[in-house]
Amino acid sequence: MNLSEKDKIFLERLKKLCDENQLEIELKDVGVKYMVLRQNYGDKVESSFGMTRQGVRWRFHRLFNEIYVSSYETIYWVESSFGASLRSMALEIIKERVEMRKKANKMVFFGTPRRENDD
Repeated sequence: MNLSEKDKIFLERLKKLCDENQLEIELKDVGVKYMVLRQNYGDKVESSFGMTRQGVRWRFHRLFNEIYVSSYETIYWVESSFGASLRSMALEIIKERVEMRKKANKMVFFGTPRRENDD
């Protein structure tokens, strides 16, 4: 699953707030483990993300407990069948794609320069 532009902006803001110790990510275990976002109360979170606290919690849960964990589950199943030898090839492809996106973002389309975060 690809991340939307809103997902990418959310992750950038989340990273900044975690680096500033405003927010924290923890592992919770209630028989089933999942990640939770801590210290997400107050107006700072709502104003930083431009959405309600419930919206922040929903997007966090979707990104970290569904998309992120699901990605590793896929990797686990592929590597269980084929071993980890394909990992270096996958990383090489990913690096190439990221570089291609960066170059495409710097190009001019239809006479209008693209913004940095247009993916």
